[in-house]
Amino acid sequence: MQRALYQALLDGNGAVPQGLTTWNGSDPARRFAVYRNNVMASLVSALAENCPVLVQQVGDGFFRAMAAEFIRRHPPTSPVLADYGTALPAWLAGFPPLVDWPWLADLAQLELLCIESLHAADTTPDNAGQPTLSAGSVLRLHPSLRLFGSPFAVFSLWAAHQQDQAPAELDPCRAEQVLLFRHQDDVRLIAIGAAELRFLHALQTRKSLAQALTAALAEDTAFAVQPALQRLHHYGLILCVSGRQEK
Repeated sequence: MQRALYQALLDGNGAVPQGLTTWNGSDPARRFAVYRNNVMASLVSALAENCPVLVQQVGDGFFRAMAAEFIRRHPPTSPVLADYGTALPAWLAGFPPLVDWPWLADLAQLELLCIESLHAADTTPDNAGQPTLSAGSVLRLHPSLRLFGSPFAVFSLWAAHQQDQAPAELDPCRAEQVLLFRHQDDVRLIAIGAAELRFLHALQTRKSLAQALTAALAEDTAFAVQPALQRLHHYGLILCVSGRQEK
C-alpha cells in the first residue's frame, strides 16, 4: 500500500491507490489529487530554490514542467530537501529539449556545489598568523572549498544573473574554472585559471606544495603561485600546514 501510494503521488495521471479512504467520508480521489499536487509542488520548489539561475535561464514555466519530469524519474531518497537534486545535472545533459543548451547541466552543477559548500562542516584554522611553507609542506584546506571546471562559461552566466542583467553578448562555449568556498555565512565564487584549478585540486588531495606547483606548471608555465596562496590565506582556507605528505 505504501509503495503504491508513493508511486501514485509522483504520477500525475495515476489512479488513486485502491483501499484509500478519508476520515470524514469525503471523496478520496479529490483529497488525494490535492495532496499529490502539494507534494509535487513542494519538490519542484525545492529544486527551484537550489538552482535559481537555472530557473532564470529556462523560464519558470519550462523549469516546473522539466522538474516534474525529473522528479518522477528521480524521486527524493531523503527527507532533507536541501540536498535534493544531485542527479539533476547528469539528467539535464541527456534531456532532449536542452540539446542546444549543453551548458545548462554544468550551470546546475555549479549551483548544487554552492549548496554543498554552504552546508559543509565548519572549522577554524589550526595555524595562527601567516603559515610557514616549504616545498614539502602539505596543506589541509577548509572543508567548504569546492572546485569546478567546465568547458562552458558557467561562472559568467551565474555572475550575470547576480546583477539581474545578463550581458548583451556572452559566449557560453568558453571554458571557465571556479573556486567556491563559504565566507561569512555565504558562498563566495571566484573565477580562476586552469592552472590554479590544478594547483588547488592537488593541494585539496593532500599533495605537497611542490607537487601541486608541478601540476599547475604542466598546465601553464607562467603560473604564479604566490597570488593563489595569498588568496587561500586571506579567506582563512588554510587550516593546517604540515611537513609530511599523506599517502
